[in-house]
Amino acid sequence: MKKFLLILIIFVSTVILTFLGLYKVFAVEINAKIPEIYIRAVNPGYTVDGKSNVGEMIEISRRNSDKRMSLAGLVVGYTNSSGNKTVLFEFPENSWMLGDRVLLRLASSPESELAAANYTKTLAFKGGISLERDGLILDAVCWDGKEGCFKEFKSGEGVSLVRNLETGEFERILDYVHEYDADSYYVEEAVVESVPSQCKGLVFSEVLSYYETSAVEQFVEIYNSGVEQVLMNGCKIKYKNKFYGLEGVLKPEGYMAYFPTEFNLTKNPANVSVLELVDSNGEILDKLEYPNGQRKGTSYALIGYDSNGKEIWRTTYKVTAGEANIYQEFKSCEIGKVLNKETGNCVKVANVTEKVCQEGYYLNILTGRCNKIKTVAEKTCKEGYEINLETGRCRKIKENTGAEHSLESEDYESGAEFTALYAVIGTAVVGLLYLVFEFRTEILKLFHKVYRRFR
Repeated sequence: MKKFLLILIIFVSTVILTFLGLYKVFAVEINAKIPEIYIRAVNPGYTVDGKSNVGEMIEISRRNSDKRMSLAGLVVGYTNSSGNKTVLFEFPENSWMLGDRVLLRLASSPESELAAANYTKTLAFKGGISLERDGLILDAVCWDGKEGCFKEFKSGEGVSLVRNLETGEFERILDYVHEYDADSYYVEEAVVESVPSQCKGLVFSEVLSYYETSAVEQFVEIYNSGVEQVLMNGCKIKYKNKFYGLEGVLKPEGYMAYFPTEFNLTKNPANVSVLELVDSNGEILDKLEYPNGQRKGTSYALIGYDSNGKEIWRTTYKVTAGEANIYQEFKSCEIGKVLNKETGNCVKVANVTEKVCQEGYYLNILTGRCNKIKTVAEKTCKEGYEINLETGRCRKIKENTGAEHSLESEDYESGAEFTALYAVIGTAVVGLLYLVFEFRTEILKLFHKVYRRFR
């Protein structure tokens, strides 16, 4: 009896060990077919009751759901019937799987809202998908009818390819019910650290666009209005929607002339031309608008501020690249020439060092000629006219009726003022008496005519 029991125990143990060994081998084989993260199911979508893409989805699962899994960089690839491969969906940074599956749906599908994420390119009835990361294929399934792939889907079938977790193989399942868990997937919001201002205090102070011989003469001047030096690496100039980086260190109250090599400024713009100074964090620090009217030999410079703190910009003939600005209204003339302020041009000075003009003439240094001095001291004009001191000619005295100017009372405090007033009144009385005497005959005729009419 004891011998029989011993044989029975040995037999049962052998069977159990054999079964466990076979199970272990079988489990290893299944696990080899199912990677750590894998495609659980796929449906290409069908037209149901006039609605297209009904049921289209891709279900992704994982074997170990105890801990959250990062999906960052995981790519769902799609291969069409022609063998062309594209990226269907790429999981973003800071995306995580918390449950055991994630459901993706076509964005235009009627059930698109019941999904962790959406893709935009619809799956065809003939094709394939893959899961990839860093260029390595983790899992794949195809349905184009070729060797190693399932036969293509047919319209109206309502069939999904679903992985059998016991065998690791895909099976065609009719009316497969996908499970959507809203808490199985989430994307952490990226923490954006505020970037401190790196270029604060920098402003535009001068620009030269109208070059004389070559565009290499053009420059944009920047001034550090702050109390600390500024590292300009990361600061940019924006011109015509393009950015150009600055470099170097600018000390407090220092100037820096930036000579552009990657672009040319509009020499004399028909309309206002705009430059912007941009901080390392994208903030616009200053804007410079230089107008039409730029001229050769000048720059457009910031020369100060008005009482309200508004910048005052002027065209200056004193170009100071990289230095404090100086306002010079007119150009400097070379030796032997003087400036004609009426035209703004330099004209040659005549050699008149030894020339002497006769009495009654003066020397014009611009022309080197003697011009007659107009004298009006002894000239008299007839009544009603006066001498124009500028031309020496008589001109008619313009009468002022007072209609255009209101009278304002004024207090006179000095004897000289009263004397002037009496002189004016006396002159007016004398003038009136003269007019009466001059036109006495006409006045008497007018008086008799009026008298006879009303008698």
